[in-house]
Amino acid sequence: MRLVEIKAQNFLEDRIVSTLQAQFKIRSLKAIPPVLPVMSSRHTRVPFITCNEMLNYNADKDLALWELALHYESARGNLSHEQVFEKMSGIIRLMQRSILDGIAGTKYADRILGYQSGLFKTRMANRQLLDGGMLNQMILYVTAMMEVKSSMGVIVAAPTAGACAGLPGACIGAATSLGLSVDEMTKAMLAAGMIGVFIAAHATFSAEVGGCQAECGSGSGMAAAALVTLANGTLKQSVDAASMALQNTVGMVCDPVANRVEVPCLGKNVMAASNALACANMALADYDVVIPLDEVIETLDRVGKSIPHELRCTALGGLSITKTSKEIEARLQKANTAS
Repeated sequence: MRLVEIKAQNFLEDRIVSTLQAQFKIRSLKAIPPVLPVMSSRHTRVPFITCNEMLNYNADKDLALWELALHYESARGNLSHEQVFEKMSGIIRLMQRSILDGIAGTKYADRILGYQSGLFKTRMANRQLLDGGMLNQMILYVTAMMEVKSSMGVIVAAPTAGACAGLPGACIGAATSLGLSVDEMTKAMLAAGMIGVFIAAHATFSAEVGGCQAECGSGSGMAAAALVTLANGTLKQSVDAASMALQNTVGMVCDPVANRVEVPCLGKNVMAASNALACANMALADYDVVIPLDEVIETLDRVGKSIPHELRCTALGGLSITKTSKEIEARLQKANTAS
């Protein structure tokens, strides 16, 4: 059986569907409309939609970033603050289960990278790795989450499937190292989500549109704000950390090996987490961010659109067209045909 997944903003025209069915010998077709976790509409009024608007909104409130996220999500989904917090707590628990599943071991034939997180955990426990502090915990969690994703397990697209591990790996990894509660993780993830709202509204999460800066880059910026929140940093420090992390990933291309979201995706998710940690600490030390977050997000959108299409998740450039990539792709296709 062959499964063909097509992601598009609108349902495909009949003529395109007919062509695809003939080309790929598709017997059945199912169109799945998007499902929102909360009831909302494009006409919903929100208290702010840019970072600058958020800071003005907060001028007389002195709220933390995670609290401002509650205000936004409450207005967006017509939910109480308590309901928003509980929904995010549920997402955290799902992420934790996915990470544990990954560390326990995953199996899946149609992938490039096998089970690696278990060996990382063993060597970390035996002190066979360089001392990375909580960063090693993050790498373990990022790897585990990516392995669950590649084995078709349950993940949270945070912000996307290809970038599903940088944010939770950094946030939950750091919180675990610090011995923090699920409530503290929830606050951090709410802070991350608020940064994500600004990116989604004024740039993109799609690698097809903006390269990997839109996926792992966005995840890194969101994670940086989450880590500052775990450290009880200020609102300014949270926003500055996000800005720094995003500045560091401007122009990052998307060039998946063998047309699989595994390599260099694992490394880029790890990079997203490590970049977030560095930027969080720089922000906590009040480094000068120089470029405000809103301007960085505008830059992401502009630069993303200028990246050649060969380097925007099309598998037509970069590592995607190396000799080894093509050999791996042919081998996997042959195995799928045989099965």
